[in-house]
Amino acid sequence: MHRDVIPFSGFGLGLRREHYPDFLTGEAAVDFVEVISENFMVDGGRPLAVLEQVRASYPVILHGVSLSIGSAHGVNAAYLRRLRALADRIEPLWVSDHLCWTRTSAHNSHDLLPLPYTREALDTVCDNIHRSQDALGRTMLFENPSSYLTFPEDEMTEWEFIAEMARRTGCALLLDVNNVYVSSRNHGFDADAYIAALPHDRVRQVHLAGHTPGEIVIDTHDRAVCDEVWALYERTMALLGPVATMIERDDAIPPLEELLDELDLARAFAAPAAEVVPA
Repeated sequence: MHRDVIPFSGFGLGLRREHYPDFLTGEAAVDFVEVISENFMVDGGRPLAVLEQVRASYPVILHGVSLSIGSAHGVNAAYLRRLRALADRIEPLWVSDHLCWTRTSAHNSHDLLPLPYTREALDTVCDNIHRSQDALGRTMLFENPSSYLTFPEDEMTEWEFIAEMARRTGCALLLDVNNVYVSSRNHGFDADAYIAALPHDRVRQVHLAGHTPGEIVIDTHDRAVCDEVWALYERTMALLGPVATMIERDDAIPPLEELLDELDLARAFAAPAAEVVPA
């Protein structure tokens, strides 16, 4: 049996070293924090001590970047044991990772690499999710990628792949609205149609972030959320109702007050959805 993901509808930020002092006081105006799992999958040391102190004041989400759920070599058992130890220690709201692959049997790229959307890849992903959820004893969330290429072998759309993945594995979804926007610009699909086609009852969290515009739009997390993504977020929340929302900033990190102001924008855009929960 897996521990299921309990719905939670707060607004949070990523825990970054620059803001440790603000969060250690327990006074930052957020409902949760999200951390990169791999930064804390250790036996001890200051980062883990900081996380435990922060956890005393805020719910925590563990967000991984190296599970490699799309790897044809399967998931790494030693990695899952370390992740399980961290999750048992921190008791997070939930554990998430990305729909991607990052490694071969001998090399970890540390990049979130795209998958072909084929039936064979779907079988691999679903097998790996089952193994991961069994190892953790928890239902996991998986995030839609930002992408810059497609494969001629594709047999379905990304949203069809994700919907079937969720149906077959019982996993939950982390819907990155910025990633949908970035990919829609790069590949020419309708971002609203993508989001409308997802199983909304499986979405537990939303990510927002900034990107670098251009002929190819790049998901860089180094600037504020743009107007187009805010508009897509508002329409998305009208479909989803209240779910957890987080703003990501991984480079050019500003003072915490600037991110809190941006988080207030998310609260404002999501407010109408909080009043009426979709049937």
